[in-house]
Amino acid sequence: MSTGPLLQDQTAVVTGGSRGIGRSIVLTLASQGAKVTFLYCSNQVAADHTLKEAADLGLNVEAKQVDVRDAAACEEAVEEIAEQNDKIDILVNSAGIIRDNILGLLSKEDVEEVLTTNVIGVFNILRPVIPFMVSRRKGKIINISSVAGEKGGRGQTNYAASKGAINALTKALAVELAPRNIRVNCVAPGVIETEMSETIRQQAGDVVQSRILLGRFGQPEDVANAVLFFASGLSDYITGQVLHVDGGFKMS
Repeated sequence: MSTGPLLQDQTAVVTGGSRGIGRSIVLTLASQGAKVTFLYCSNQVAADHTLKEAADLGLNVEAKQVDVRDAAACEEAVEEIAEQNDKIDILVNSAGIIRDNILGLLSKEDVEEVLTTNVIGVFNILRPVIPFMVSRRKGKIINISSVAGEKGGRGQTNYAASKGAINALTKALAVELAPRNIRVNCVAPGVIETEMSETIRQQAGDVVQSRILLGRFGQPEDVANAVLFFASGLSDYITGQVLHVDGGFKMS
């Protein structure tokens, strides 16, 4: 077994990579030798911060401002990345949003924004990436869903529906792409200490934490390490799986 970087000379694309879990994924993959291009929607300050941290660590990281809801923009960005690197080895679909409220108070816009970003956005980036992987008969696709996709959660019908869809997409796509030697897996985080989970941690943190078997909230690095496993050769005999990185929350 090689003792060098797990992703040496590989090209990775990470959506939603400017902050939170996505940012940790970017830095973790790059630290293992990958050249990483992350896509971000609008937060230039966060993107610049991630780029600076990567540069300070001597990592090969670039960024492109792309809204995953825009299919044409996704296609253009993917073609540019593939042309620059002659390949795309790894795709991590990490972009996602929440608009929490009980169903009776969810607006039509709340539902559409979550489903468009969290589900259609994944399709928009998969479509242009997959042909490059198929042409080389090689690739790793890792989707980020959520424990909410299986466990559910009050005030998260739109979000849970979007993440349940990603779990199902992962399994179906794994069946489609296995004959092309492309693996498709999914990481489903629990409550991770990021800006996205701040409200739930503030409002019900003690209750939620008491239901986590390992007794703590997760860190972005916990999720990034699982993504690294799926992105690397360590997982070559695994496809179509949903790995819960939740400290046992789903079991409680």
